[in-house]
Amino acid sequence: MREKIGFIGLGIMGQPMAQNLLRAGFPLTVFNRTRSRCQPLVAAGATEAPSAAALAQQSDVIITVVSDTPDVEHVLFDPDGVWDGLAPGKVVIDMSTISADATVKFAEKLKSRGCQMLDAPISGGQQGAIRGTLTIMVGGDRATFERCRPIFEALGERIVYMGGSGCGQRTKMVNQVIAALNIVAMTEGLHLARKAGLDLERVLEVVSSGAAGSWMLTHLGPKVLDGDFSPGFMIELQQKDLRLVLEWIERIGDDLPGARLAYSLFTEAVTKGFGEQGTQGLINIYE
Repeated sequence: MREKIGFIGLGIMGQPMAQNLLRAGFPLTVFNRTRSRCQPLVAAGATEAPSAAALAQQSDVIITVVSDTPDVEHVLFDPDGVWDGLAPGKVVIDMSTISADATVKFAEKLKSRGCQMLDAPISGGQQGAIRGTLTIMVGGDRATFERCRPIFEALGERIVYMGGSGCGQRTKMVNQVIAALNIVAMTEGLHLARKAGLDLERVLEVVSSGAAGSWMLTHLGPKVLDGDFSPGFMIELQQKDLRLVLEWIERIGDDLPGARLAYSLFTEAVTKGFGEQGTQGLINIYE
């Protein structure tokens, strides 16, 4: 029997993820602060809940995909939030990218009510969400992970259990450092090619096939050439993730100069008004 799923957060990533759960045959209840975002899912067969608490009451597994740590805390623990609709045995899966330390605290609080929490941040952008090819890195109780594996399989292709609570989020921080520095490299390289008067399509072709090739270059490079800065993942969210990285490394007494550089560049992009562009829009700070 399929788990009854509640889904909160129907933005760029959440909307197609929820659609994929419906296609996989999961009974789905949805909630979003902007109620109009629920309508495509209701039309496809989902039920809209009037509150996060009502959604939790109707669901075995509650998934959240929101922007930042305070958003997850509000959704879970504010009045009429998920907490008010929980009963022992239910599972919360947070697929946002948030603080690992906060995740551990949230999981401990949920456990006091007899519920489990998995932190399961995702990578792959909007197209990965649409195609169901996301990479999912999961922290939390191993048995709960196995229980929820069919849910993850409806959303992604590579699903990896990383360890206890918070380990999914810590893995995502590693991912975001590498991703951000790849974006910096891609945009600086293409900017340099443009300033040199080179044929950008030929540059992209030859560089993508050599040692400098990367996912970012292959997938986002063509968008830069087309002047397409629509978001698969927004600059302001990448900047937020890098802020979380810097907060984390300060707590553990380390320093990552590359992450600090990337954070400063993404912060500059936000300050200059490019925050809602896709991350390939970082090139606009050079123009």
